[in-house]
Amino acid sequence: MKYLSQKKGFLGYEADSKIENKVIVVPFGLEKSVSYGGGTKDGPKEIIKASHQVELFDEDLNKETYKYIGIKTLKFFPIKKNLKAAINQLSMINKKISSSGKFPLVFGGEHSITPGSIEPFAKKYNKLTILHFDAHADLREKYKGEKFSHACAIKRCLDFKNVEVVSFGIRNISTNEMKFYNNNKGRIKIFWAKDKNKWSLNKISRIFLKKNVYITFDVDGFDSSIMPATGTPEPGGLFWNDVIPIIKTVCKNANVVGADINELAPIKDFNSYNFTVAKLAYKILSYAFEFKNSRSD
Repeated sequence: MKYLSQKKGFLGYEADSKIENKVIVVPFGLEKSVSYGGGTKDGPKEIIKASHQVELFDEDLNKETYKYIGIKTLKFFPIKKNLKAAINQLSMINKKISSSGKFPLVFGGEHSITPGSIEPFAKKYNKLTILHFDAHADLREKYKGEKFSHACAIKRCLDFKNVEVVSFGIRNISTNEMKFYNNNKGRIKIFWAKDKNKWSLNKISRIFLKKNVYITFDVDGFDSSIMPATGTPEPGGLFWNDVIPIIKTVCKNANVVGADINELAPIKDFNSYNFTVAKLAYKILSYAFEFKNSRSD
C-alpha cells in the first residue's frame, strides 16, 4: 500500500517518527448507485483537504489526540468499475489493514461501501455490532434492481448472520423495510430521529457494553440544515451535540474496530460541510483510542 505524505494526508500534521501509526485512512470515493444528488466520488478528497483546518487539540480530552494515535493516509487509487467488485476491493484493503493490527477509517463515496468495509471484522469476531447513523434505514433487499445499492447497505451487512445493527437518526423508511425491521428486532434496534429527546445514554451504554463495534456514519443522518452536502438530505435529523455524546458513550463501553463516513457530496465554495465531516472523523478516532487501552481485541 502506498501512502500520502503526512502533510498531504488526513489532518496534515508534520511527520514525527516517534508517533506509532495506528490508523489507516482509506479514501474510497465509490459512486455507482446514487439515486438523487451525485458528487460522493469527491467526498474523500474534500474531507482530507478540510481536515488540514481542524484544530489538533481536543478540548474534551485535553490533549492533541493525534500524537497518541498516529494516522497514515492511503494514496488515491483506481476503484473497480463494477459495484460488487469495488465492494470486494475495499474488503481486501480493510482485511490487510486489520490483519496488521491497524484501525481502518474509510472515507466514501456512497454507503454501498459498508458491507465490504465490515467483512473482515464480521469474519474475525463471533459477533459484530454496527453503530449506524443515517436518515435512512438502508434495509431494502434491492433498489432499482441493484442489491448492492447504497439503499441496501445495512441489509447487505445483515447478510452476515453474526452482525447486529443499532441505528440512530432514522426518519425515512419504506413499507417493506419496516416489515423486515419488525420481523428482525432481535438483530436491529432503531433509535428514531423523532424520539431523540427521549434517548438515554445509560440505555445506549448497556446496549454496546463490551461489544465489538464498527461505526458507519452516513452524513445525511445530520439534519439537512447543517448538512445539505449529501445526495439525499432529510429534515428532522441530528445535530452535532446529539451525535458526539453517543459516539463517546459507545467508545467508552465497547471495542470500536473500524469506521466509515460516507455520502458527503461536496458543494463548491461551501467548505463548512466538508470541515464538519473532517472534524467528525477526528472525534471518532479520538474517542475510539482514548478508551481502547483498557480493552483488548
